[in-house]
Amino acid sequence: MLGLGTAALGRPQYINIRKDKNLNPSLESFRQDSFNTLEKAYQLGIRYFDTAPGYGLAEDVLLEWLQTKEDETITVATKWGYTYVANFDANAKVHEVKEHSLEKLNAQWQVSNAFLPHLKLYQIHSATLETGVLNNAAVLNRLAVLKKEHPIEIGITTTGSNQLEVLQKAMDVTIKGTPLFDAFQVTYNVLDQSLETMCNTLAKQGKKIIIKEALANGRVFKNSNYKHYSKLYNTLEKLAIKYHVGIDAIALKFCQQNIKKSIVLSGASNTEQLISNLQANKITLLEEELNSLKKLKITPVAYWQERKQLPWN
Repeated sequence: MLGLGTAALGRPQYINIRKDKNLNPSLESFRQDSFNTLEKAYQLGIRYFDTAPGYGLAEDVLLEWLQTKEDETITVATKWGYTYVANFDANAKVHEVKEHSLEKLNAQWQVSNAFLPHLKLYQIHSATLETGVLNNAAVLNRLAVLKKEHPIEIGITTTGSNQLEVLQKAMDVTIKGTPLFDAFQVTYNVLDQSLETMCNTLAKQGKKIIIKEALANGRVFKNSNYKHYSKLYNTLEKLAIKYHVGIDAIALKFCQQNIKKSIVLSGASNTEQLISNLQANKITLLEEELNSLKKLKITPVAYWQERKQLPWN
């Protein structure tokens, strides 16, 4: 199924490749557009919304919108560990700061818990081996307490070329003999397919798998600066023409079909993109078409090195 990630709805600048370089909305109009996109997503059947305090206005706008609904089927997932610091300045040198301390967990939970009872999943935002969060007993025990008290599921999101190693480490985390983590939000797309086997294994074990960056931060779209992806562009374009959908829908469907029972997040920043993304629900790719796309993968190291060069725009 498709869910809606709110990173692009909470801050005008995000790591991406955009065709329109003149995006400079007022904060008021940006907020209203984000609210409208949430409403449109709901009207189109989306019931899973992913957010984070590191996404600028996202939690605030989502909460405001949620208060207009009386629907128990709406699910909210949020995170802790990043603080948005750019103050909506397009020229900011730093947009977000990571901190995986117990103090940050407690502070951000005091805001995020306003989503209860719709809040079903609470995640460590971009868990890495470097921060030591998966070895931090105080943090892990606090998450276990939150899981028991509310109750909610606990998960992690992963980023970087060593996602597989982080997932394996997280799977070993237990509290009083019980696995702590119920869900894993990972980067997976046509270019970085490194977690396919692991994710399908976890899904068979009853774990929830959420796919982010399914469009590879815009790299699936034809761009003269990325001529090394000409075969990717041609393959996606042919499939888009065949199925009468956008390239985005093909890329999203690839994720849906390869990671069974996953929630694939649309990162749409407006209603037009959202409507286009949701065309993925109307098609099914053939096995040979999936295989042709699988052949276009690159190594995780190459993928993440290139991603680091993408601008905030």
